[in-house]
Amino acid sequence: MATATADQTAAPLPVDTAEENLSAVLLDPSTIVRDEYNAREHDTEPDAELIHSVKAVGVQDPVSVRPRPDGTYGAFKGWRRTQAAQIANATAEAESHPQRQIRAYVRTDLVDRDAWTRFLSLIENHQRQDMSPKDTLKAAELSLLGMDEVEQTQAACALGLKRGTGKRLGRAQQLDDATLRRASASGMDLEQIAQLAEVEDVPRAQDRLLRALARDEAEDGGGRGHWDQELALLKAEQDDRTARKEAVAALEKAAIPLLPAPSAYGEKDTARPLSDLTTPLGRPLEEANHKGCPGHSARLDDEHQPLWYCADPAEYGHKVRPKPKPRKSAEDEEAAAERARTTACNRAWKAAAGPRKAFVSRLVRTSKALPEEARLFALGVLLDLPRFYGKWAQRQEGEDVAQFLGVKLPESPLEQVRLSEHVTLSKARTAHVLFAHVAAAFERDMREPKGWNDATMQVRFLWEDPTPQQAAYLLLLEKLGQDDKGSYRLSEVEEQAVAAHRRQDTDATDDA
Repeated sequence: MATATADQTAAPLPVDTAEENLSAVLLDPSTIVRDEYNAREHDTEPDAELIHSVKAVGVQDPVSVRPRPDGTYGAFKGWRRTQAAQIANATAEAESHPQRQIRAYVRTDLVDRDAWTRFLSLIENHQRQDMSPKDTLKAAELSLLGMDEVEQTQAACALGLKRGTGKRLGRAQQLDDATLRRASASGMDLEQIAQLAEVEDVPRAQDRLLRALARDEAEDGGGRGHWDQELALLKAEQDDRTARKEAVAALEKAAIPLLPAPSAYGEKDTARPLSDLTTPLGRPLEEANHKGCPGHSARLDDEHQPLWYCADPAEYGHKVRPKPKPRKSAEDEEAAAERARTTACNRAWKAAAGPRKAFVSRLVRTSKALPEEARLFALGVLLDLPRFYGKWAQRQEGEDVAQFLGVKLPESPLEQVRLSEHVTLSKARTAHVLFAHVAAAFERDMREPKGWNDATMQVRFLWEDPTPQQAAYLLLLEKLGQDDKGSYRLSEVEEQAVAAHRRQDTDATDDA
């Protein structure tokens, strides 16, 4: 398993400083048993090479144990070496080599601290010899869930995990062995394996995440920008699949058949949408007056909303509204392709908001000074007061700002909550608060992929025609992410949105 990488924003913590102040004592190996909270559960036996080495020169590095109520000691680090010493002593007389004691750190401070013991065992086994991925995940999960908040924060930092990941590691253990081995060998850390488990049901999720991981590793500064964007797309697709399952389940509950997709070429599809049908007397057919028909059925549209059909109008006495037989032209095919592209881009635009907001949250919650570009950008918006910012301010919505800053607002149904009473307003944090405020206005303005073009007086899609302010916001975040070791990168659909604005900047530079 690849060693988990510590969060770049946090200094790595020493894993086990307690042993620096201890002297190893000599113990009889026969008094040592495996600690119940030893993280390694598979491949626990010493191999022949280790046994041969211990017979020849003994155990060189101290093991770590903690006292047990029955007078024995539980080995949570070094159980394989202890077993090798036990085997060597058992054969000492027959093979003419001396019996030896074993040096050990006796950790009385870990009595009744089972979760921390398991965590230290996990670190030891992880570093000395790879455990199976399932053992690593199980030990990490059980360790974190059994700790208090202070210990959990320290342990998660040492393992390179985000806060709360321990609750997701249980699901990661459900991944099959082949998937875990491939993820581990490809360099995914515990956090990324837990995220893979969340979206594993999406087709080719692992392949897509591995490609994103490789792109991050190939970029200057590394980071996880491409990983975060691909994960957001996978979650959006997962939500889409879930929405379809729920729509299908609702039809099943209502005992309404879901028709298959239109039949292949050459096979007759008798089903017709109700909008094409009438009663024998010419009344339009709708869901309400068609429910009693045995052919009442449905198909789902791109948004998984039901379109009502009759499975066989001729069989059930309906008339087809006369209309000219349509001919599928090249224009029709182009229109269908454009609809599919629009659906995909709309979904990708909404998915990209997740990594973008997460990056803004990291920027405004950090103890570091806000980058100067971000401070000047926020001040520019506050001074120029563009229309979208004024519209957002009139809404008097503080929830998005509070979420960026990590502030939990009280629920107050009777009166508006004053955000200023819940946010720390220190001088050092002024720029962070201002940027969070401006970013919330931009995110509200960009929430939906559709917008309005004042110049053409037409609906526009932000992924192909953002406003200059929106493009500037995206390009700023891209620059800040690059400066922060690649921790944030634009998604493909955002790259598409700002492409024309990049060219404008280049042209302006060339003219100068």
